[in-house]
Amino acid sequence: MKKDQSTEQKIKDAARKVFMSKGFSGCTTREIAKSVGINVALLNYYFRSKSKLFELILETALTDFIEGMAEVFHQDLSLEDKTRMLIDREFEFLKKHPELPLFIHAGLNQESESEMDQSPFLGRLRETGIFEQCEQAQAEGKMRKVNMINVTLLFMSNCHFPIMSKKLVCGIYQISDKEHEERMTAHQEIVKEMLINYLFPNSNQHA
Repeated sequence: MKKDQSTEQKIKDAARKVFMSKGFSGCTTREIAKSVGINVALLNYYFRSKSKLFELILETALTDFIEGMAEVFHQDLSLEDKTRMLIDREFEFLKKHPELPLFIHAGLNQESESEMDQSPFLGRLRETGIFEQCEQAQAEGKMRKVNMINVTLLFMSNCHFPIMSKKLVCGIYQISDKEHEERMTAHQEIVKEMLINYLFPNSNQHA
């Protein structure tokens, strides 16, 4: 039996919606199959198991994040400008796809049958030359000497968590979605200023 590309894509689109709303453990292959209008046997023919399908959706989501960063790192710009661009890109992307950070972080910790190899994603970033650019900037005193793992954590905590914590913040401060969006726009500028000032304390190019 030949696999139909349109059916395969429909399954992936449906699985993405279901997994991102309910997580790996919160749904069944039967639910995904039903949303596509096929039976479980056909779904398994295309993707073998729920774990394999989940892994594919998770890998695609991670790739979206990594490719977005790689595109910024490939730019012929200073590290300060790349930092500003990366933060702007992250916030704009996450405003359109607010479910992705929680899905990715939760997905990597879910207890499915499969273990996804994440090492190629680091390799993709190394290809951009960003690590060498940072090392050179640190050696020249243009960038604070901070381990790249900590730099990554700074970006993730300041760009991802504000989006992931929307319900908590709105609940505590009793604000609307519109007010939260306004706060995120302001926070985006705060994060840029904070990280630029911290990572490049001796720079004269601060915006």
